[in-house]
Amino acid sequence: MIKPTVFDPDCHRCPRLSRFLREVAADYPHYHARPVAPFGAARPDLLIVGLAPGMHGANATGRPFTGDHAGIILYQTLYQFGFSNQPQSLHARDTLKLKNCRITNAVKCLPPANKPEGGEISQCNVFLAAEIATLPAAASLLALGNIAHAAVIKACGLKLRDYKFAHGAVHELPTGRTLFDSYHCSRYNTQTRRLTEEMFHDIFRTIRRHLDQRP
Repeated sequence: MIKPTVFDPDCHRCPRLSRFLREVAADYPHYHARPVAPFGAARPDLLIVGLAPGMHGANATGRPFTGDHAGIILYQTLYQFGFSNQPQSLHARDTLKLKNCRITNAVKCLPPANKPEGGEISQCNVFLAAEIATLPAAASLLALGNIAHAAVIKACGLKLRDYKFAHGAVHELPTGRTLFDSYHCSRYNTQTRRLTEEMFHDIFRTIRRHLDQRP
């Protein structure tokens, strides 16, 4: 069960996002069109942090990375490396279970044009900070993209200048946790081959090795 401080399904902290969600709900009445809750294990050893729900993905289905292109490679990879019981996330009521892993977003509501504003990222950071605080002391985090990376660093009370984002970077945090960086598995990044499947798998090989080698 996700603790209330980690997620507020009725959050209206960001007026622009709240207005936009009302518009989306009117245009797509069968969509979730609300804040999207984290999904997965309650105290995982791996927390994956994305940017925000996609219009026809998590915003539609109510589950992170479900229903859009980014989720295809993510869930296939999670299955391949032992973090889920099946390679596809079809909808929020399917039989998918994550193993020792949870997926969340830096911003829990769909932003216009997929671009949250700085103030919206900051408003939502309190939830990410609370979520990270629930993790085991030696847990790992995977930031998908620079904005997610910056949100994790802020949520941990650290200075961004001391932890630069780079694909494949590994950051040992003062708390004992470890932050891994990857380019976001978006359609744009995968189709332009900024992020290939092999590059993404390499990140997960490193994470799996790190988790398996802990005392």
